[in-house]
Amino acid sequence: MEQQHTVKRKAVFLDRDGVLNVERGDYTWRTHEFEVAPGVPEALALLKQAGYLLIVITNQGGIAKGLYTKEDALACHQKLQTAAGEVIDAIYMAPGHPSSSESLSRKPDSLMLERAIAKFNLDPSACWMVGDQLRDIKAARKSGVPAILVGPHAPVTDVPQKADLLEAAQWIVSHTK
Repeated sequence: MEQQHTVKRKAVFLDRDGVLNVERGDYTWRTHEFEVAPGVPEALALLKQAGYLLIVITNQGGIAKGLYTKEDALACHQKLQTAAGEVIDAIYMAPGHPSSSESLSRKPDSLMLERAIAKFNLDPSACWMVGDQLRDIKAARKSGVPAILVGPHAPVTDVPQKADLLEAAQWIVSHTK
């Protein structure tokens, strides 16, 4: 019996607040306050053209806190998808918060990434996580995914640091084998 080999795929996991949309320093859930960050549509198009699946990985603890609803978050995600030219392949959201519920999905835990890796048959070593917080890097490491930090307040670590998603995307594409 001949064994069939399935090709593992690659993806870029993307944190939402501070990477895809402008970080406001507070929960962003009203669509009129949800501002897609400069360069994001171009960055996503570049990554898509390079053959990456695009998967958003976002904590949305304000839902568990009762500050906003899942529908509010989904409306922001639709605004992002529309602005990005409908290129995002999946959005994983962890609505829990430690003040009200425990969740292995919530970053710095890695369940959202692990679910996507399984669902899309991804090779973690061929993927990237782009985040703006240490919790994003921790989640990536737990699932074997290399990571990049973006933004002006990115904590100093041993991972590449770039100014924004567009710079990170250009770096990823230039470092793809």
